[in-house]
Amino acid sequence: MGYRIQENCQGIDWDAVYGILTSARMASHPLEKVRSAFENSYRTVFVFEGDLLLGFGRAISDGAYEAALYDVAVLPEYRGKGIGKLIVTKIQEGLPGMNTIFFAMPGVEKFYRSMGYAKMLTGMAKFARAEVMREKGFSD
Repeated sequence: MGYRIQENCQGIDWDAVYGILTSARMASHPLEKVRSAFENSYRTVFVFEGDLLLGFGRAISDGAYEAALYDVAVLPEYRGKGIGKLIVTKIQEGLPGMNTIFFAMPGVEKFYRSMGYAKMLTGMAKFARAEVMREKGFSD
């Protein structure tokens, strides 16, 4: 069976999204904020097998030359099957000619390197909940 790709938020089961984010240790905001973040994103990609949501991701952008990937996550039992790569590829297709950074859990750098991303030497962040993000390994 092939995968079905949806590039909008219409009819999405947000409880399923939140469940996948939780399984990936990425659920740090209430469900309604997660939904709002996706609905206000420049690009969204959801991947299904039948009616089962397997994974998703989103990008924010100025629509001209800068974009950032967020919330790329896949069901644990479907990881390592190319779904994450499919999600990132589909998002990137809608960001032609744009510089793209990503915000992902520590430890996934190898995955993004395999897709052509390089480590930034000057990347920094100011987190609203700095202590929580430090505990998760996002900052020193």
